[in-house]
Amino acid sequence: MLGIPWFVWLAVAGVTSAMIGIHWDISWHRSIGRDTFWTPAHLAIQLCGVIAGITCGYLILWTTFARNSAKATAARAASVQVLGFRAPLGAFITAWGGFTMITSAPFDDWWHSAYGLDVRILSPPHAVLALGIFAVELGTMVLVASQMNRERDEKVKGRLRMMFAYVASMVLIAAMVLVLEFTGRIWLHTAICYRIIAMLAPVTLAMAPRATGMKWGSSAVAGIYTVFLLGMEWILPLFPAQPKLGPVLHEVTQFIPNGFPLLLLLPALLMDWLRPRIAHLANWRQALVMGSLFLVALLAVEWPFGTFLQTEGARNWIFGSHYREYFSGPKSYAATYRFVRYEATTPEFITGWAGAFLAAFIASWLGMVRGTWMSRVLR
Repeated sequence: MLGIPWFVWLAVAGVTSAMIGIHWDISWHRSIGRDTFWTPAHLAIQLCGVIAGITCGYLILWTTFARNSAKATAARAASVQVLGFRAPLGAFITAWGGFTMITSAPFDDWWHSAYGLDVRILSPPHAVLALGIFAVELGTMVLVASQMNRERDEKVKGRLRMMFAYVASMVLIAAMVLVLEFTGRIWLHTAICYRIIAMLAPVTLAMAPRATGMKWGSSAVAGIYTVFLLGMEWILPLFPAQPKLGPVLHEVTQFIPNGFPLLLLLPALLMDWLRPRIAHLANWRQALVMGSLFLVALLAVEWPFGTFLQTEGARNWIFGSHYREYFSGPKSYAATYRFVRYEATTPEFITGWAGAFLAAFIASWLGMVRGTWMSRVLR
């Protein structure tokens, strides 16, 4: 299939299924409430674990026990050994992640039976699920990277580069899901919102170009992230939904999407533009410049855009500011279009922003180091 192994395609399909399922499931909770485990959203999430487990489990067994042939010999030459089994490193990581995801399912069902609705996104079973998803995504990136770094055909290598950027964008989407509670429109005028974004987004944005050698690698990741979330924002409300749990504080008749995506594309474009101009600097200096540029650019576009999202001009299907979950009361921040005032004093606000710049620097450095490692993976 276009020169890319079948198991790589299946791993990428599993990652995609999980990200669709995660956003669908959060929307389900906001629109309908807690439902049976066998909802389509849950099944889409767990399909990722099943695909990852079966695909990479088979790959591990085949690489280990296949009869000697040119194909088997080549596969073993591009493998590592773990507990006596042989396979690409990414296959072991992905298989473990798939098993962890499947394990989280009965845990989550028991949790809801015992304690009811989740108060926060990161409940204990959801934390286990998130760990599994990130392992599948990391394993898939390593699988793609090893194929990409060994590939000699430039056309196939170009496809693998784009595939890596795609999986990296899924990692970015998953990371942003974990902090949805602090990055919605009502939080866009707080320092903690930008500090949390700075802790996560630059890791992936700085990693992708280092790993792939793509001139516009950060932009590709941010662009796919934006298109994916715009699709979820515009498609989910097309389907009817009705709350099944009370109290119902706001009438809902359709699936409620999870908010307009963060404007990460402009910071990513500027990072790609600046990168070759500072390539001669040491890694930590590049990270300092890149992290600062990311945060300043994000502030320049997201802060005024947050103001716009609170106006009547954003209360339409394009920007979605009028969507509210059924448990959102009439005096809530979302209902009254007010910003949360998280930092009570000016010193707290300034300290929060100082933390954001530090976080952006560290995250950018980690992304560069991680990308360099990915560019060298061969097995």
